[in-house]
Amino acid sequence: MDISVTGSPGPGNELIERRRDWLAALARADRAELEAALSTTLPQPEAMPLRHAETGMVMVRARVGGSGNEFNFGEAAVTRCAVQFADGRVGVGYVLGRDRRKAELVALIDGALQDATRHDELWHAIVEPIRRVQAQRCETASRSAAASTVEFFTLVRGET
Repeated sequence: MDISVTGSPGPGNELIERRRDWLAALARADRAELEAALSTTLPQPEAMPLRHAETGMVMVRARVGGSGNEFNFGEAAVTRCAVQFADGRVGVGYVLGRDRRKAELVALIDGALQDATRHDELWHAIVEPIRRVQAQRCETASRSAAASTVEFFTLVRGET
């Protein structure tokens, strides 16, 4: 599989969509999961920081009713980091919150996943287990919410 990040950045570019997928999974993972995943991959990726991890604020936008007019929902803390590998690959990490180490880990793993020789190995060792854990958490939350669902009904005047 060729995983170089070239080509048009449209919805038809499979690599860009796949990279968005793994970056989203990594950003939602716990720092402990990322540390554990990276420690199991040998050799460890070495990279120089292009942008040291730094925290800032972003405006979160929302829509009325999920599909109506946009409005500013509020601000959120975001930490970002960028690293460059010796062969020129650049890994980036953007995470919600102020966890600088987590942003560094996401950037390191992102850059490592761009290595064509190790991509499949790292995908199966890092991304797939993280996605399974996230799917289990989502399923657990859905079951918990479904268990607490309240059924409402109304009576029309005159009904007995």
